[in-house]
Amino acid sequence: MAKILMVDDSRTSRKLLRSILEEGGHEIIGEAKDGQEGVKQFQALKPEVVTMDITMPVLDGVEALKMIKALDKHSKVIMVTAAGQKSKVMECIKAGADEFITKPFDSGEIVSAVNKVAET
Repeated sequence: MAKILMVDDSRTSRKLLRSILEEGGHEIIGEAKDGQEGVKQFQALKPEVVTMDITMPVLDGVEALKMIKALDKHSKVIMVTAAGQKSKVMECIKAGADEFITKPFDSGEIVSAVNKVAET
């Protein structure tokens, strides 16, 4: 079981992701609606895993990922992508993303990704 921080500007996505992760045995310790808030929550809560949407207002997921990795190079960040974000995905890989999950969500894929990242 991992302690997870979810960062996504979509309330619906956060709600769905929470349901999938909690059913998979994980604990959601925080939520943020943009990257700036996500970085602050990361510092305050020290989650084991972060799920981070790429496209968000204020501070996007790519920049938030870079900031989190600068704060803790061992942090585990799973990027949430939508179709058609190939260039952003490449940028996330270079910035140190640990795994990717895609929208629309597949519950098996999500739980598997979190389990994989939490074990390393």
